[in-house]
Amino acid sequence: MPITPGQWSFTRWVTIGQLEALEVHHPLFGARLFLQGAHLTQFGPVGEPGWLWVSETARYETGRAIRGGIPVCWPWFGDPARNPPEVRRRILTDSAHGFARTAVWKLEDVRETAHEIEISLSLDADTDFEDLWQGRARALLTFSFSAEGCQLALTTSNADREALAFTEALHSYFPTPDISDTRIRGLDGATYIDTLDGWQSKVQKGPVRFEGETDRIYESGGDLRIATPARLRLLGSAGSDSTVVWNPGPAKARRLTDFPDQAWRTMLCVETANAGNDYQVLNSGQSHTLALMLRRG
Repeated sequence: MPITPGQWSFTRWVTIGQLEALEVHHPLFGARLFLQGAHLTQFGPVGEPGWLWVSETARYETGRAIRGGIPVCWPWFGDPARNPPEVRRRILTDSAHGFARTAVWKLEDVRETAHEIEISLSLDADTDFEDLWQGRARALLTFSFSAEGCQLALTTSNADREALAFTEALHSYFPTPDISDTRIRGLDGATYIDTLDGWQSKVQKGPVRFEGETDRIYESGGDLRIATPARLRLLGSAGSDSTVVWNPGPAKARRLTDFPDQAWRTMLCVETANAGNDYQVLNSGQSHTLALMLRRG
């Protein structure tokens, strides 16, 4: 079905910096979604503060990942060298987090109702990325917005003749008034890899707390409760058996680009993922969907 912007009631094209985006101005909620990276940077019901954190110094430039919102890490997550061998052998660059977050995605569909808006974007990973990655696959990312929350569903389809192994993450940034008084519940008893302590395997005891830099890959994809001094959010997942928790802490914050030195105090990342040992393998023609559901607590 052809895309006819004139038929949209609540969705419109905008240009932010150098980038094209879709803005949703629904009577019940709003959102902003960039074609570069299929990157959601804003969402929230009308009358509420935004549910996502975006750096005050984020830059909206061609080929540059936006700091904040929900970047898409695909078809690999993190440092290529830290990926499983089946994933690593396809990667032809040392760049982290794949190429999807700076690639321009194609608008597939916009569906609007009185209570919900659904937007779908696609990316064909074929010869355009052959200098970065060996494989043929298609990613379809569908966003569903309502006054109750939002959902992202990332479907990977293997278009190659041989099996495809990949890792991925929906790299969600959340705001908090105070990181030291923020907790993540739902990971008690889960095993995790502490990337800051020699990639040792450890076991979580109680809620996750933040005391300086934190970078962990949890072997758990269950429902989570993100409790900050201001609000409680419920983060559900599907197609995931791993969760990444990240905060740069003071020292790394000073080294990061597009990130104010003190911003680590007011943000955290809880990433719905297929990472570490939780990588996916698809035979030719098979598909897999990774999804997150964000709701009020």
